[in-house]
Amino acid sequence: MTCVISASRFTLSISKSISLCSCPRSRVFPSSSLSLHSSIRKTHPFCSASMSQSVETNSVSTPDDAGAKAEETPADVLIQYVVLRRDLIDSWPLGSVVTQGCHASVSAIWLNKDDPHTSDYCNPHNIDSMHKVTLEVKGETQMVNLSEKLKANSIVHKLWIEQPENIPTCLATKPYPKSVVSPFFKKLKLFHIKIRMIILL
Repeated sequence: MTCVISASRFTLSISKSISLCSCPRSRVFPSSSLSLHSSIRKTHPFCSASMSQSVETNSVSTPDDAGAKAEETPADVLIQYVVLRRDLIDSWPLGSVVTQGCHASVSAIWLNKDDPHTSDYCNPHNIDSMHKVTLEVKGETQMVNLSEKLKANSIVHKLWIEQPENIPTCLATKPYPKSVVSPFFKKLKLFHIKIRMIILL
């Protein structure tokens, strides 16, 4: 087969012995760099991705771009922390321990119902997507110490004192932006239950 390409008129002469050439190298590319670019990208799909990445890497962000990215950043989520006593699991029914958490959580919400964060947390649009984290401390001493630490840092919370036992059983904060309150709880573990299985032979 003989292929002759004329750069001036973009004409292609193919010998009459072969009516169709399937060779991809017989494509005719115009002298325009844009048309050449398009033809190569259609022929080699991987070329398009690499060129796109190159453009993005070399692009410079403008102030308008920075503002758009800031608007896309999600707002700091509102969260309520609930802390239970680990030692009560050994002497109280599980349901009773969970109830202590409910008491503290509802009390913290109600006592701060006029707080802007609480109002937003309980907004009808957010009521089905609340964020809570339930943690644990070893016992009463650790619970009281945590409460004192939160008071010293002006973190509003409710320390629930169960009656008639008159003992602190649980602690719950009012809703806060996570970035504000999470550092005070980062050393605590998630509340969990150990299940013991006894196999009778």
